[in-house]
Amino acid sequence: MDVTPKDLFDAGVHFGHQLRRWNPKSKPYVYANINGISIIDLEQTHALLEKAYAFIEETVASGKEILFIGTKSQAQEIMREAATACQMPFCVNRWMGGGLTNFATIKTSLGKYRKFLQMDTDGGLEKLPGKEEAAVRRQMSRMNRNFEGMLDVTELPAAVFVVDTKNEEIAVSEANRLGIPVIGLVDTNSDPTVLDYPIPGNDDAVKSIRIIVETILEAAQNGLSQREAKKVQKSAGPIIREQVFEQQGDVEVTLPAGYGEDDAPVPQVAEASLPEAAADEPVVETTPEATEETK
Repeated sequence: MDVTPKDLFDAGVHFGHQLRRWNPKSKPYVYANINGISIIDLEQTHALLEKAYAFIEETVASGKEILFIGTKSQAQEIMREAATACQMPFCVNRWMGGGLTNFATIKTSLGKYRKFLQMDTDGGLEKLPGKEEAAVRRQMSRMNRNFEGMLDVTELPAAVFVVDTKNEEIAVSEANRLGIPVIGLVDTNSDPTVLDYPIPGNDDAVKSIRIIVETILEAAQNGLSQREAKKVQKSAGPIIREQVFEQQGDVEVTLPAGYGEDDAPVPQVAEASLPEAAADEPVVETTPEATEETK
């Protein structure tokens, strides 16, 4: 992670809300109160951002997905760009209640929306009666607002990343109920205890939101790179071993001169290869008596 506390300071991440809007549970992350404004401790923000960075990188590298949620106007375009860049699902228009806890129904609606899109691509909608086609297109328009960024979702996400915990209170509550880890940019007017990985900071200024979201994007992209590297390594492993074995089979071994001469096998001469004369010669048997006479 390349972001430093100074970068966070330059982006205005340290500016919290006015004291009258202060949530007491955010006190551990408040450095001071100046002119009625809560100042966030950037050292803690940086440390917690590193922790969230490592978690997201590891989660994405393992093949899982992070759901980006940011429906407030300041965060919509930033979250859309970041999620698209790292190929993650996102929700930036309106969070539908039950998007996580009632995922079975959402999954059915997504299937219906995909069917409408396929009909529109194939020209099937044009074959419908005028009123029916108009009704389907109105329904598709609503589905596009609700399901933008979630068209390819087939299962619950491994984690959720939100901007402004208070604004995304319903989504955070659903994730907590299902035990899904939540990473979030949380200001001093929100409760950081509902997050598994809180990132204390200004969630209203565009520059502050952008630096945090881009850091999360970097973590997700690193996780994707590690995921692809694992796939390449896994697919290339057997090929590399096969090439090594082939090379070992073609290696010529040169032995030193005279190596193994003592142990060389003595060639056996077949009986059929002996000369006929040698085979006809009488065999003289020697006895002990003949041996003594000779002496």
